[in-house]
Amino acid sequence: MHFSEINEKYPFLMKYFNNGINSTGKNIAHCILFYGSDIQAQYDLALEVARMLNCTGDHTPDCQCLNCRWIRENNHPAVLTISKVDNKPSDDSSKTVISIDQARMIKNDLLVTSDYHRVLIFCDKDKEGNVAGLNQLNFQADAANALLKTFEEPPSNTTFFFLTKDKSDMITTVVSRAQCFYVPSMQDEDRDFEFVKDAMDGYLELERNEVLDFNDKILDLAKMIDPQIVFTQMQNYIEFLLKANIDNLALKVRLIADLKAIEKAKQENRLNINIQTIVETLSFKLIL
Repeated sequence: MHFSEINEKYPFLMKYFNNGINSTGKNIAHCILFYGSDIQAQYDLALEVARMLNCTGDHTPDCQCLNCRWIRENNHPAVLTISKVDNKPSDDSSKTVISIDQARMIKNDLLVTSDYHRVLIFCDKDKEGNVAGLNQLNFQADAANALLKTFEEPPSNTTFFFLTKDKSDMITTVVSRAQCFYVPSMQDEDRDFEFVKDAMDGYLELERNEVLDFNDKILDLAKMIDPQIVFTQMQNYIEFLLKANIDNLALKVRLIADLKAIEKAKQENRLNINIQTIVETLSFKLIL
């Protein structure tokens, strides 16, 4: 994704970062967590923020200063991807995790002063080398805990990014130290919600006295179809609403909260909690 596209597709996020970077002392959080289904978009966003932090030119998305060119080429000496396959010590044989040895190397490297604003982007990589989300398997507690003090009190001009599908995939001590931003997917992919469309249409306008009827519709679907499919299609429906209302901040906040409530329902279902209880709790959360 070109940097100018990022500014067009994520105006609220880019306005936030732009205001912080241009304020006195570059006032943005030193630990930032992005979450959502589109990890590549998160990665592109992190690179764009890194470019803005290091730009020495005209500070436009198309700036041609050396730092901006380096970052576009993903070749900047102070903007690093940290994954199970990127930036590991030469003697590190681990292939499935961000390792403790890697964490120690990062801590030691950060002791050396830099003329640049250092940006470390923590993510995962799949077998084809595509960026993927962090979770507690590829970024385990031992490596994360080895870096917690660094996350809390980083050297000056240092920013950490963590990319994940859901905050619950991350160790809580990292989440508690980060400023979290939901990044909606802008991919033109088919996100089917045909099974739940009739039940979900107009749910934002339902009154509290209509919650039981909504609950019965979702529960009937969950009994006829795999509940995980029902919940996923509900999320797809809300993602569709998010894309259609990207400039409506108040609605965006509510829809993100609804996505989180459905994700919790999916987790409860995986724990074999009674489906009627799950759907009832979810229905009361969705119908305000």
